[in-house]
Amino acid sequence: MIAEYIKKCPECGGINLFWNKEKGEVICKDCGLVIEDKMVDFTQEWREFDSDQAEKRRRSGAPMTYTQYDQGLGTEVGVKADLSQLGAKSRNKFFRLRKWQYRISTAIERNLKLALAELKRVASYLKLPKAVEEESARIYTLAVQRGLVRGRSMESVVAGALYAACRRHEVPRTLDELSEASGIEKKEIGRTYRFVTRELGINILPSNPVDYIPRFASALKLLPETQSKSIEILEKAQKAELTSGRGPTGIAAAALYVSALIHGEKRTQREVADVAGVTEVTIRNRYKELLDKLNLDDEIKKNKKKKE
Repeated sequence: MIAEYIKKCPECGGINLFWNKEKGEVICKDCGLVIEDKMVDFTQEWREFDSDQAEKRRRSGAPMTYTQYDQGLGTEVGVKADLSQLGAKSRNKFFRLRKWQYRISTAIERNLKLALAELKRVASYLKLPKAVEEESARIYTLAVQRGLVRGRSMESVVAGALYAACRRHEVPRTLDELSEASGIEKKEIGRTYRFVTRELGINILPSNPVDYIPRFASALKLLPETQSKSIEILEKAQKAELTSGRGPTGIAAAALYVSALIHGEKRTQREVADVAGVTEVTIRNRYKELLDKLNLDDEIKKNKKKKE
């Protein structure tokens, strides 16, 4: 079907027109004039059943992504599998092109190539969602473009960007976990994280202890009732302002410990501390605060009597 607005050939006045769908052209069969070219096909997409059909029917490539140094838009002189078919002169030219393509890339591109590979490795180790990986790559790219990486190790900025992305997407990961995955000291990651977020104007809300409950409960193999009760305890603690100024992991672990005692699921403070990545002293202190301020002693005693 030829576009409705084209009725006849402007050169010879003929109406014998042909629409070449593959090339997006309208041609007059009488005089050969190309009346229209580069036409966009607005018809529906068709399903793909094999790779050949996919190549023919797709109109676009992969989506843009910050996890690649050129956002997936660049081209590269590829590696030909069989170079024996090329002559000596062509082979040398091929290698020279590859070499110069790498040499003429900017310092930012070279930095991003290395950093984004490290970012993917750490994200894979921590099992982070794709959205977090994409956001962290965007933050790191902005940091490089603003010159914030200069004077700091690439690995520490990568870890800081990942931690910032986790906080923005409310994916609970501690500085200890990032330190273990990246091999950078916890203090250095925290320092870099604060510097990058401040310089880039990224506003991040404080961590919510509730976000850590499902992970800790799963690791400790606690019942759903225990998990729900711990969230209820945390909500009461937030109203009583017991969570402000305290580490979210410590208060979340203590709430789980109290909830486990209420439901008769015996877990030691050592077990809970190991899962949360805090000390037993922290668990003990937060546990005492929750009992004193929220009057949970009576509830623990009642449940003990019921089970006896």
